[in-house]
Amino acid sequence: MPTRLLTLEDVPALTELLVRNSEHLARSAPLRDGDWLTVERQREAAVQALAEHEAGRRVPMVVLDAAGELAGTLNLNSIIRGAFQSASVGYWISADRTGQGLATVAVADALALAFGPLALHRVQGETQPDNLASQRVLLRNGFVEYGRAPQYLHLGGAWRDCVLFQRLSTD
Repeated sequence: MPTRLLTLEDVPALTELLVRNSEHLARSAPLRDGDWLTVERQREAAVQALAEHEAGRRVPMVVLDAAGELAGTLNLNSIIRGAFQSASVGYWISADRTGQGLATVAVADALALAFGPLALHRVQGETQPDNLASQRVLLRNGFVEYGRAPQYLHLGGAWRDCVLFQRLSTD
């Protein structure tokens, strides 16, 4: 399985991967404080993510390559229960490992979890309009485009438009 739940033991390797990919991720990530790319801040973020997991609001996962090395992350975020039964998926893969199908398989793993043990009805994914690789990942996993949202997310220091995709448990 190319994904598993994030652990605190992952923090040093994740920090190193984030540092190496800071330019690769700059346009698709929120602006962060100068100490964001430190083990200390990543440990704090991991503790918070795992607490949200315990509360049932998030599933923070790491993506592994064929050798079992950390290659990126995938999160099921904003898990909402009640009448909605929905979550949003977000992921990134290290620049040196893109094009290997890791994101496609990781999203498939996340969908199996979302529609299996989590019993969600819907998973949403958003991409910037020019992120065709990420759109292909979603489409390969049965997501359908259902709209566009202007100035949807503040990423890379600017409000960015996004293309909205969804996959339903009944698809």
